[in-house]
Amino acid sequence: MITLNINGINLKVEEGTTLLEAARFLGLPIPTLCHMDGLSPYGACRLCVVEIGEPGRSKLVSSCTYPAEEGLKVRTTSKRVQKARKMIIELLLASCPQSKVIQDLASKYDVHQQRFKQEHEDCILCGLCVRMCEEQMVAKAIGFRGRGSNRSIGTPFDVKSDVCRLCGGCIYVCPACQLRCTYTEPDKAICGGCVNISAPCLEKDKFDDMMCYMDPCVACEIVKDKQGKGGN
Repeated sequence: MITLNINGINLKVEEGTTLLEAARFLGLPIPTLCHMDGLSPYGACRLCVVEIGEPGRSKLVSSCTYPAEEGLKVRTTSKRVQKARKMIIELLLASCPQSKVIQDLASKYDVHQQRFKQEHEDCILCGLCVRMCEEQMVAKAIGFRGRGSNRSIGTPFDVKSDVCRLCGGCIYVCPACQLRCTYTEPDKAICGGCVNISAPCLEKDKFDDMMCYMDPCVACEIVKDKQGKGGN
């Protein structure tokens, strides 16, 4: 067994357990996009980043692929982590602004606008469809093609696959296929219909981590309710 510390809580886990699995065992919420139970970890979206190590020497890692280590100190919701997640959500919005999944993430993590050029590339290369086709459907009808900015997903040589059973599994897991009507201008790209306020404790200088890890946070819900009533 391996002993590590997550948000001040000591935890014993089996060797090979990822930080995401360990955090979820404690009920700590960590957002994911490219991760799905039943599929192999990929670490493409980076939304699940956590901070590991001692202050001053810490670094961000993807929790879905990073294995638990003896004596490791992990912080799942520090200011640095929150800032990184918001930046990633903005980048995802620039690529796929009409995705319901990404829109909901933006609302949940208090992202009101994205500052990058709107690309409308749709595919965010999360690899969910590729892994679903290979690992669950056992077809390998689609895969990654090219490298860098030319990287895409499709069939070899763009020829219709003779092993595709038209099961729809790739569409079912694709966050870009779950669309929501919204504006296309960068300053109006986020619906915000169900936007939440950010954690009040993170806005106070004396706190560098969230005070609690409830989802939703009770303190945040109380503040939001007061704001909705005009602060009375």
